[in-house]
Amino acid sequence: MSVDLTALQARLRAFAAQRQWQPFHTPKNLAMALMVEAAELAEIFQWMTPEQSLAVAGDPALKEPIADEVADVLLYLLQLADHAGVDLAEAVEHKLRKNAVKHPVPDDLK
Repeated sequence: MSVDLTALQARLRAFAAQRQWQPFHTPKNLAMALMVEAAELAEIFQWMTPEQSLAVAGDPALKEPIADEVADVLLYLLQLADHAGVDLAEAVEHKLRKNAVKHPVPDDLK
């Protein structure tokens, strides 16, 4: 599935506008909401062993709660980027290039 991030951000803007949430959707508030949703995602995994966490993809009982929290994180991240004027595609490409310089492939793995 391909996602048009710009179109999704427009949908989120319209969703918030229809509910008159714009005064509350400041970068600060969106960043805080993003952290809350990330914590709710982490809570699902909190007491799992590493092995149990690797097996969640095969557990139908966990699929929906994980999907819900992952979606919440993404939606708040998209809104935060939108309100902060960050082009996500550009930011990701830039960060990947920076990471490649900062963390080059070790010679023994080339």
